[in-house]
Amino acid sequence: MRWKMMALASCLAASGCIGGTSMSERQDANVESSLQYDSVPCDQLLVQRNALAQQYNLPTTAKTTFSNPAMGFGPFTPDMRSKAKRDADQATGEIDAMNRSIERRDCGQPDKQKKLALPG
Repeated sequence: MRWKMMALASCLAASGCIGGTSMSERQDANVESSLQYDSVPCDQLLVQRNALAQQYNLPTTAKTTFSNPAMGFGPFTPDMRSKAKRDADQATGEIDAMNRSIERRDCGQPDKQKKLALPG
């Protein structure tokens, strides 16, 4: 019985289930809340987003993507991405969160005319 538990523990560790190293766990961690960027002024947020996109050679419209492992094996699939790819995916999550804040607050849009004017 004891060796079965040791074998199970080693299989789980090797599969990426222990320690947060599975592909699905790390990809979920890339998704960020956009609320943290709502306190950043619009012009500063646009500069920050553009600099991050340029640093990782990503488009400013980058969106978080997820791999599609075999059905049911997501938590058991080890994360085999390179460090550069993991960093770029993390930056993509940040850019996506910034874009949601920018869109929600209408940053970068010209101020809409607030007065009503009669035609002619």
